Amino acid sequence: MHFELQVRQQLALTPRLQQSVKLLQMSTLDFNREVAEAIASNPFLEDPDDPSSGEGQASPDGGEPADGASADTGHDAAADGSLFAEAPSDVPAFAQAEADAMPAPSAYSGDYPERNGSHQSDSDVGQWARSDTSMQEALRADLCSCQLSERDQYLVEYIIEAIDQDGYLRVPFDELAPAGQFTPAPGDDEWETALHLIQQLGAPGLGARDLRECMMLQLQALPDATPERTLAMEIVSAHLDKLGRCDYTGLAHALDSTPDAIQSACALIRTLEPRPGARYSSVDPSTYIVPDVIVRKAGSQWIAVSNSAAIPQARLNSTYAKLFRGTRYHDRQLMAQALQEARWLMRSLEQRCSTIQRVAQAIVARQQTFFDYGEIALRPLMLSEIADELGIHESTVSRATSNKYLSSPRGIFEFKHFFSRELATSSGGTCSAGAVRALIQEMIDEEDPKAPLSDVTLARKLGREGIMVARRTVSKYRTQIKVPPAELRRAP
Repeated sequence: MHFELQVRQQLALTPRLQQSVKLLQMSTLDFNREVAEAIASNPFLEDPDDPSSGEGQASPDGGEPADGASADTGHDAAADGSLFAEAPSDVPAFAQAEADAMPAPSAYSGDYPERNGSHQSDSDVGQWARSDTSMQEALRADLCSCQLSERDQYLVEYIIEAIDQDGYLRVPFDELAPAGQFTPAPGDDEWETALHLIQQLGAPGLGARDLRECMMLQLQALPDATPERTLAMEIVSAHLDKLGRCDYTGLAHALDSTPDAIQSACALIRTLEPRPGARYSSVDPSTYIVPDVIVRKAGSQWIAVSNSAAIPQARLNSTYAKLFRGTRYHDRQLMAQALQEARWLMRSLEQRCSTIQRVAQAIVARQQTFFDYGEIALRPLMLSEIADELGIHESTVSRATSNKYLSSPRGIFEFKHFFSRELATSSGGTCSAGAVRALIQEMIDEEDPKAPLSDVTLARKLGREGIMVARRTVSKYRTQIKVPPAELRRAP
C-alpha cells in the first residue's frame, strides 16, 4: 500500500458568489425580471413601492443568524471581495457635488402612464391600452366580403397562417397542409387561385414568394398612367441582377432604352416596399433599451451617474423577519434558507449596481474626447486597463459590460462600444479601430456619388492621414458600418 501527499489549489464558487456572477452578467430587463420573480416567491422580500407591503425595513445584515442558515464565512467574503472589490468612488468630488445637485431622472414607467395625483388609486386603462391588428387579422377582415366554399376557406386560411412577418409565403404548396387534410388533395392550381385571392385583397406585395414577385405585384397595382411603369416591370422581371449592380448602361442596352428612361424606371422601383408585412409588425417591448448609466457633463468633465429608474427596488420584510426570529419551532430549515437567500439577493443587488457604476465611470474617464467630439475621437481601450485600475478581474469587467448601456447626449451606446483595438500610425502613435471606421464613414459621406471611392482608394487616403491599414481591413470596417461596395454606391 502506497500513500502520497499532494498539495494543490482549487477555486470553489460559493452559492452567494455564483448568484453574484449570474446577476452581474444579466441585462437590465433580465435583472428586473429576476428580482420580480424573487419578490414573488420569497416571503421575506417585498417591493417598497407596493402599497400592500409592510412598513419598515430590515437591514440585510440585521438580526441574529437564523437556525439552519450559517453566517457568511471568511472564505465567502474573500471570494466576493476579489470579484466585487470595494473602492472609493472614482467620480471627482466637485463633479459628484454637481451631479447630486442635478434633478434625478423621472422614473421609467414603461408602457403605463404615471399617476397624475395621489388620489388616483389605479391608472386609467384607456390611456395606454390599445389593440394592434396583426397581418393575419387584417387579411381575414378583408376576406369577410368574399363568398367562399368551405374548402376554399380552409385553403385560404392555411396560406394566411404560413405568411411570415415580412409578408412572404416561403412555404411550398405541398407543405402548407398536413397529409390527408383534404379529400381529394388540392392541386397547385387550387393553391394558386387561393394565393391570388389573398394577393388581390391584401396590401400590394403580400403573399409574394420572392422579391421579384413582390415588386411585380406592387407595380401591377399602380395606375396604368404611371410614368415608366412598363419599363420598370421589364427590369424587375428579367434584369433584377443588373439593377442590383447598378448597371444602368447594361440595362439601357438590354432593353433598348435611353439612359433617362432607365433612371426614371429605377427611381420608381426604389419607391417599392421590399417587406410589405412590416407595416403590420409592432415593436416588441422587450427590445426597448433601458440605460443602466446616464452620462452628464459636470463642469469640464463627463461623469457617469447610475440610472435609479432602471434599478429594481427590493427590501426585507421586517415583520416576517421579526416573527421568524421569535419562533421556537425545531424545524425551520426551509424558512431559514429563504431568509438567507433574501439577504444574499439584497447584497448582490448592491454589489451589482456599485460594480456597473464604477466600470462605467472608468470608461467615461478614458473616453472624455468621445463625448466631446464623437466617434472620430474614440480612444483604444482594453478590458485589462479597467480591471487593473479598479482592482478586479478582467472577467468581471467583461460581465459588467455585457448587455449594459449608457445614455449620453450623443445617444445610447453599449459599454462594449468603447472597447476598441489599437491600430498603429506612421507617427508612432496609436488610434482605435472605431476612429478608423468613423474616418471611413466621413470619407464616404464626402465622396462624389458618380465616382465612389473604392477600398484601395480609401486605404490610400487613410495612409495619407498616417493610419496604416490594408485594403482587406478597410473592406471589413466598411462592412461593419453597413456601407455597400463602390460599384453599388455609384449614382446613375
